[in-house]
Amino acid sequence: MTMAEAIEHQRNGYTRTARLLHWVTAGLVLYQIPAGILIGADFELGPLYDLHKSVCSLILLLTISRLAWRWAHPAPALPDHIPVAQRRAAVAMHWGLYALLLVQTLIGWIGTAAYPAPVPFFGLFEFPQIWWDDRPLSDRLFALHFWIGILMAVLLVGHIGAALYHHFVRQDEVLRRMLRG
Repeated sequence: MTMAEAIEHQRNGYTRTARLLHWVTAGLVLYQIPAGILIGADFELGPLYDLHKSVCSLILLLTISRLAWRWAHPAPALPDHIPVAQRRAAVAMHWGLYALLLVQTLIGWIGTAAYPAPVPFFGLFEFPQIWWDDRPLSDRLFALHFWIGILMAVLLVGHIGAALYHHFVRQDEVLRRMLRG
């Protein structure tokens, strides 16, 4: 990225690709949370469970893509008026969500493989079994998967709340950077 592109990037917000990856991931995660709660309440929901695993696999692929894109195209700087503590909180929130997305999907994949059960990708193929049959481990991983989902939901409420606060209360450009670049 040239200096002129970097300045334009900071002025205009996130790239079109970053915005697309963000909103697709957001929609999928917002689907996954209630689906996961339903699955946890009644494990015998076969079609929903397979869809949950497929979406989870897609989220893993999207998160890896997002991290690669972010590495090559850093996030635009926050506006100067935002206090240092809020800047640090925003960075921690974003990296925490990335970490949880990766950890959550990998724990689900390992837990499913240890169950043992297939990890389908929308009926097109199955992801490889990456763990051996170990039902006690699977049970522990699914319990952890549940609690990570709760933690992710809490962080998402904070993330969404902060974006709405900036848009409606502070009336600054923070949310608009992800809406239209």
